[in-house]
Amino acid sequence: MKKISIGGALNASEISLGCMRITELSKKDAAVLINTALEEGIDFFDHADIYAGGKSEEMFAEAIEMKPAIREKLIIQTKCGIRQEYFDFSKEHILEAVDGSLKRLKTDYIDVLLLHRPDALVEPEEVAEAFSILQSSGKVRNFGVSNQNPMQIDLLKKYVSQKLVANQLQFSIMHTGMIDTGINVNMNVPGSFDRDGSILDYCRLHDITIQPWSPFQYGFFEGVFLNNDKFPELNKTIDELAEAKGVTNTAIAIAWLLRHPAKMQPIVGTTSASRLKDICKASGVELTRPEWYEIYRAAGNKLP
Repeated sequence: MKKISIGGALNASEISLGCMRITELSKKDAAVLINTALEEGIDFFDHADIYAGGKSEEMFAEAIEMKPAIREKLIIQTKCGIRQEYFDFSKEHILEAVDGSLKRLKTDYIDVLLLHRPDALVEPEEVAEAFSILQSSGKVRNFGVSNQNPMQIDLLKKYVSQKLVANQLQFSIMHTGMIDTGINVNMNVPGSFDRDGSILDYCRLHDITIQPWSPFQYGFFEGVFLNNDKFPELNKTIDELAEAKGVTNTAIAIAWLLRHPAKMQPIVGTTSASRLKDICKASGVELTRPEWYEIYRAAGNKLP
């Protein structure tokens, strides 16, 4: 597994295991999944306090039998800010949320804390106070955001003294808005509509690592595009490349993300150890520029 720099602050596996659905497994199977990730070279594990109401963090710690010798092998990221029916970036909630995650994860520190969905009522001064308290206490070592656009990030950066190292965004072969706007500049076509403020270029300029979530999904949790009859041309293209390179279609889907020079870190949420092994082979696949564009066009995108 190749390593990449996360926001210039820490080195980690270029693929992360997302732990949102880990509670669907038994403790034994969860342990197999986590240990398989470690064996494959994944050292970065993504959580959020809302996943299964906090039980995903608990299951992770129990399955891995968390203790100092194990903890030092892991890079743990968690997120906070989503509450029932509203979002909350208040100082009080951020501090309480981190304490809750630390307790559930059975650890003294979080490697990376992300602010989850943007809070329309955010007061960045409060966020700055919370970040400073968490950093000085040693509870959180690095900070970032999730699902935020450039202006929202700049607003935070005006007040927080810590570098924002990551931005977790939905991105896949079938969810390419960040790419489309850059290709269709000055065009009167649907792909030219900028929905995110050029967030891809912004993150590259400011050394913020993009972490694609739902890398196998299309739409907003509508389903997976692999082996889906709705996308025959795309699957034919992916399957042919997978056969030629001796890997599975899942590896090709992730290799497509890894090929982008932004050096993104996909979050894969599989609960299958065997599927995870297949996905991890993406780290050894090098797609050519023509192959990358072939997949992009097969997904229904037209070049100007």
